[in-house]
Amino acid sequence: MPELRKDPIIGRWVIISTERGKRPMDFKREKKEVVGGFCPFCLGNEDKTPPEVFAFRDPLSAPNAPGWKIRVVPNKFPALQIEGELDKRGNGIYDMMRGVGAHEVLIESPDHVKSLAYLPEDHIESIFWALRDRSVDLNKDPRFKYILIFKNWGEEAGASLEHSHIQIIATPIIPKRAMEELGGAKFHFQLKERCIFCDIIKQEMEVGKRVICSNDHFIAIAPYASRFPFETWVLPLDHISAFEKTNTESFSALAEIMKTVLQRIDTVLDDPPYNFIIHTSPCKTPDLEYYHWHIEVIPKLTRVAGFEWGSGFYINPTPPEDAAQNLRDA
Repeated sequence: MPELRKDPIIGRWVIISTERGKRPMDFKREKKEVVGGFCPFCLGNEDKTPPEVFAFRDPLSAPNAPGWKIRVVPNKFPALQIEGELDKRGNGIYDMMRGVGAHEVLIESPDHVKSLAYLPEDHIESIFWALRDRSVDLNKDPRFKYILIFKNWGEEAGASLEHSHIQIIATPIIPKRAMEELGGAKFHFQLKERCIFCDIIKQEMEVGKRVICSNDHFIAIAPYASRFPFETWVLPLDHISAFEKTNTESFSALAEIMKTVLQRIDTVLDDPPYNFIIHTSPCKTPDLEYYHWHIEVIPKLTRVAGFEWGSGFYINPTPPEDAAQNLRDA
């Protein structure tokens, strides 16, 4: 019998279609081979990208030259432009402003074929440090209201280049998705004087069946009202509202749990395309008692079609309890 489950944060309903009951083998697809060819992110092609804004590199190497371990550059085809003022204005009943923002690309390593899941743990930790440093820097710009960090892995997840990378977009408005999450979390706090995410962590640790893995600082769960098969959330155990304010000693634990989660997804689903998104509080806000930053990892295994677009519901053919069990066993 299908189940309707309600997301406790934003109130979105999800259909867990237990009768469809898809298992990992049902999502297997033909594995795509690495195409190769010219890549602007590869070692030696540094002059084919805009000049770097940040890098971890050999201290004897020059900027925009070989010798780097992690490199951040402006996107050559940015969604938003860094130059200019917002120029907010009305056009009859419509609102508009200039497309001002920042759009950067973090190139995870010089290796063209190695995915994030199989980089050394200390290298993944350095990636999160680089993302944290770019967040801190972009937060200083008074025009920016939100820093969105996301990864597209695989063509079906939106990656236009094979070389593994993460994108950072600073926007002059707070995205609607973030506003819904902030609003739902604030409403829960006003009712109960507790963070909804902390409540979720506590309950999931007590129940156990949707926990994938954990360490001293983070927990990975299959959320109760998962929208997609094998959707996974990684949350800090301590209450922290902004990603860039994460305790410095926690980044090694974050690298450890993200490597574990991504490798298990790779093992169970045979290297599926996926997105991950860092959900964090808006720029220049004080510590929020009601919000808790986290990472959402979403394998691209199903398609959003007419019913989902028309209703706002999602149909998930794999119960999160089954997904968590498969990932625990990987």
